[in-house]
Amino acid sequence: MNIKTVALTKEQYQAIIQAMKQGFTGCRPNERIATALTLEANLGLRISDIIHLRLADVVKDGDRYRLSIVEQKTKKARNFTVPLALYQYIRCYCLDHGIPSGAIIFPLSERAIQKQLKLVCDYLGYQGISTHSFRKFYATEIYKDSGYNIALVQQLLQHSSAAVTQRYIGIQQQEIEKAIEGHLMLEV
Repeated sequence: MNIKTVALTKEQYQAIIQAMKQGFTGCRPNERIATALTLEANLGLRISDIIHLRLADVVKDGDRYRLSIVEQKTKKARNFTVPLALYQYIRCYCLDHGIPSGAIIFPLSERAIQKQLKLVCDYLGYQGISTHSFRKFYATEIYKDSGYNIALVQQLLQHSSAAVTQRYIGIQQQEIEKAIEGHLMLEV
């Protein structure tokens, strides 16, 4: 785990994806990398798993879609529901770019994605951001949206303990101090 890598804010996520899709002086638009990072931020997978995805990996299971993969890093099986809107997003991307169902959607290297992301982050003035920031963004947003359910995030990320997940999403000393400050009851 890279401690220096920070989770994105919603604003940073949107700015990065927009800059990647539109391009800027000295950098052409790159929809492919923007889409790969969008999937990382919405599926919570590592970029090493995103670059091995095929549309055929997402299968219809009754009235929902499921993704079954074996994670590249941990070799753990991962099976989870993919929201319909996200499946349609992936499917439309594949159709628009003539990518067959069984083909790898993003035939890219992690290094190529990281290099492009660095260009965009330098342009936007962001530091401490890597491809892994998108997975941390996913974890942090799920954590907040679930009412701070650390066990849920631990399960989604397949971490071995809640303590690992807490370090991962960066429950900061500042938040701890704020909680202590907010708990003060000095007047009786």
